[in-house]
Amino acid sequence: MSITLPSLDARQHTDADPERRTYEVRTYGCQMNVHDSERISGLLEDAGLDRAEGTVADVVVFNTCAVRENADNKLYGNLGMLKAVKDARPDMQIAVGGCLAQKDRETILRRAPWVDAVFGTHNIGALPALLERARHNAEAQLEILESLDVFPSTLPTRRESVYAGWVSISVGCNNTCTFCIVPSLRGKERDRRPGEILAEIEALVADGAVEVTLLGQNVNSYGSEFGDRGAFAKLLRACGSIEGLERVRFTSPHPAAFTDDVIDAMAETPNVSPQLHMPLQSGSDRILRAMRRSYRSTRFLGILERVRDRMPHAAISTDIIVGFPGETEEDFQATLDVVEQSRFATAFTFQYSKRPGTPAADLPDQLPKAVVQERFERLTALQDRIAAEENAAQVGRTVEVLVTDQQGRKDDRTHRLTGRAQDQRLVHFTVPEGASVPRPGDFVTLPVTEAASFHLISDPLPSEYALRRSRAGDAWDRSLAESCGAPTPGTTPSGSVLLGMPSLPARSTAP
Repeated sequence: MSITLPSLDARQHTDADPERRTYEVRTYGCQMNVHDSERISGLLEDAGLDRAEGTVADVVVFNTCAVRENADNKLYGNLGMLKAVKDARPDMQIAVGGCLAQKDRETILRRAPWVDAVFGTHNIGALPALLERARHNAEAQLEILESLDVFPSTLPTRRESVYAGWVSISVGCNNTCTFCIVPSLRGKERDRRPGEILAEIEALVADGAVEVTLLGQNVNSYGSEFGDRGAFAKLLRACGSIEGLERVRFTSPHPAAFTDDVIDAMAETPNVSPQLHMPLQSGSDRILRAMRRSYRSTRFLGILERVRDRMPHAAISTDIIVGFPGETEEDFQATLDVVEQSRFATAFTFQYSKRPGTPAADLPDQLPKAVVQERFERLTALQDRIAAEENAAQVGRTVEVLVTDQQGRKDDRTHRLTGRAQDQRLVHFTVPEGASVPRPGDFVTLPVTEAASFHLISDPLPSEYALRRSRAGDAWDRSLAESCGAPTPGTTPSGSVLLGMPSLPARSTAP
């Protein structure tokens, strides 16, 4: 679906005012929100706006998250800072969407009446029309739907990367975790048909992408809506037949629904990466019951054991909540024990955040902040040690790295570039003197020479460095040429999938 609203581009191309209106999307939250923001950007560009570069935009959109306790404070703080700008520029428009908008609705307009449009998680595609209606009627527009009107993947999308892309396979969630507000904001699970998913992946690959990440609130329950319990494993295997697709990832699965056919598909499909994000949340069976997480620690550890049996070098990451209501020292110690056994490459650790509207918010025995903080620090110290040990075990291995446009904090000083290994570990590397410099989207093969808790380092000898140029690197070159206004032969025609144009990081061929 393509929405075109020329009137949104209020400033016409004239000698007096040759510029078009600009937009900015500010994103908070998970990968689903990041991908939704790509769609918001695509919608606004389809409606005639250009991305703002270095200035405050004419249209600012906040795509919000409601999972963390301070989400609303962050939003209203940013809205407050924009009020003076809007007062000075009456034509400026501000919109708020995402999970917090779905939850708070009228509260946003009451607390920030200078906002022009509020839209929910189920009607992203309505944003251009809401902005135009707000401009025409000179009053704020609020539109929140209780169920999905159009599957978001049918909307125009401005991809943030030319070499990797997100692909939603489902939206919503059928689980009832007591700490989570997402199901009430994104609704019951809705699954896309496999053919639609594979067609989107093929379109991404045709545009130059070599990596895709399959997205869903619970990806491994994919297929439940149309009655195929093995649909997710079949989807992974189907991805293996797409020529030019070199890496496939997915997030996030649920341990209760994670089956051996998925493990087999991962191990037997060459382009499925040896990497798994498996949320633990707690190592205490008592707390897992209170969370309504329908698995226990033994099942969780069993999944990890079977994954590593089929893929010995798989890197496994997780999510953990510290300080859930009623968590005792014994419960917390059980979490530490499971973390020690699991040997996670990475863990995203969170202090429990009380969210109104969730069952856990009304549970007794809410823990004092000081207790939660002390446990959180113990957990992160343990995980940092494990991550450092697991990374140290990678030293000496040869890895293939997909070069990205990201930069490490020290890359300018060390003249290193950055990329991701097949197992998603972050790698900072030097290019030997005289060797060809890769582009984002190219692949380099090199040895791991050093390790830290959160990344690997490679300073290869010339004989240890190999560069493989890719179609994704070619797409990167085309995107740079397009951003400079210099058309390049073979450039992909414009369509609903728009290429991102990030800036090339400063780099050097010197080691």
